[in-house]
Amino acid sequence: MADPRVPVTLLTGFLGAGKTTLLNAVLSDSSAGRVAVIVNEFGEAGLDHDLIEESSEEIILMRSGCLCCSVRGDLSKTIADLFERRVQNEVAFERIVIETTGLADPGPILQTLLVDDFLAKNTRMDGVVTVVDAAHAAATLDAQFEAVSQAAIADLIVLSKIDLVSPADVQSLETRLYGLNPGITIIRSILGKGLFGKLWGLSALHNNATKQQALNWTVGEKPKFEALANLSGFAPAAQIAAPMPAHDTRIGSASIILDDPLPNAAFDLWLDTLIAIRGPDILRVKGILFLEGIEAPFVIHGVQHIFAPPVQLKDWAKEDRRTRIVIIARDLSRPELQRSLDMLRVRATEPALTS
Repeated sequence: MADPRVPVTLLTGFLGAGKTTLLNAVLSDSSAGRVAVIVNEFGEAGLDHDLIEESSEEIILMRSGCLCCSVRGDLSKTIADLFERRVQNEVAFERIVIETTGLADPGPILQTLLVDDFLAKNTRMDGVVTVVDAAHAAATLDAQFEAVSQAAIADLIVLSKIDLVSPADVQSLETRLYGLNPGITIIRSILGKGLFGKLWGLSALHNNATKQQALNWTVGEKPKFEALANLSGFAPAAQIAAPMPAHDTRIGSASIILDDPLPNAAFDLWLDTLIAIRGPDILRVKGILFLEGIEAPFVIHGVQHIFAPPVQLKDWAKEDRRTRIVIIARDLSRPELQRSLDMLRVRATEPALTS
C-alpha cells in the first residue's frame, strides 16, 4: 500500500547560493508533478514572472500547475491551510517544498514536521536539499556556522555556480563538504540545470522504500570519507593534511555497522542516554535498524531529541540483517560519537540477563 502522506522537501542554502534559480526550475517543470512551494515572502522569492499564470495576496499559480504561497505567521498553519484548500478543490499538489531563509537553521523546521500532529499524519520528510555557492562557499563556511550546519544536515547538496571557479577549487570544496557530511550526494549544477528527477525521493521514511533508497539515504551510494570507510570500526583514521577550518571542527560525524540484530532494550538505552546527555547537539541521526525477533528492518530518523516514529521496510533481502546508524552532531568530536556507537557493539554481544 502506497504511503498517502504528502512528501515534503526542505530547501536550504545561504544568501545568494542559488535557491531562487532552483525554485524557478522546479516551478517550471511540469514533469515534477504539482508542487506547492512555501516561501517566506513573495518579494524575496524572485519568481520568474513569465512562469506565473495567476496570483493573489496569498497564492501564486504557475503555468506548470505548481503553486507558490508565503508563510503567514506559522509554518504549521500555512501547511494546514494548504491542505484545507486542497480539500475544497481550490488548489492541487502532490508534494511540498519549503524554502528557508539564508540564515535559517533547518533543524527547527524538521522538528516541526515531526512533532506537529497534523503534519506528522499528513506529510513525511522527503529530504533536505542544500544549495551551496561554489564561488563563495569557502568564505561563507569560514564565516558562518549556520552555513556549515546547512551542509551537515543535508540529504543532497546542489553545488551551484561551478562555472565561476576552477575545477580544482570545485574538487577542494567537495572534499570539504564530504568532511562535514560523509556519504552525502553532491550534484553539480549551472543555473538549475540537470536537477529534474534528482531532488525527490531522497529519504527512506516510508514503508515502500527500497533497500537501495534506504542505503543511499543513510550511508550514501559510495562512501567518500573516512567516517564511512571505517564503518566496521577497525580501519585506522585517515590523516588530515591541513588543519580544519574553525567552524568545521564543531561538526562531528560517526557511523557503525552491526552484523547481528540488536536487543530492543539495548538500543533504547543507548538512544535515551545519547538524547539525555547531548540531545541539543544532535543535528541528525539516520539509520536502518534490525531488532531481535523482528524480520524486517526499521528506518529511524531524529533531530536533536525529537525522533520520527520508526518506519518498517518491506522490500529487504532476508540475508542482509545488518544495522547501520549514522550520527552528525555539533560540538561533539568523531571519537566521542564513535565511542557512543561502539557501546551498541558491546551491548549487542552481551548475553541476555537471566533471573
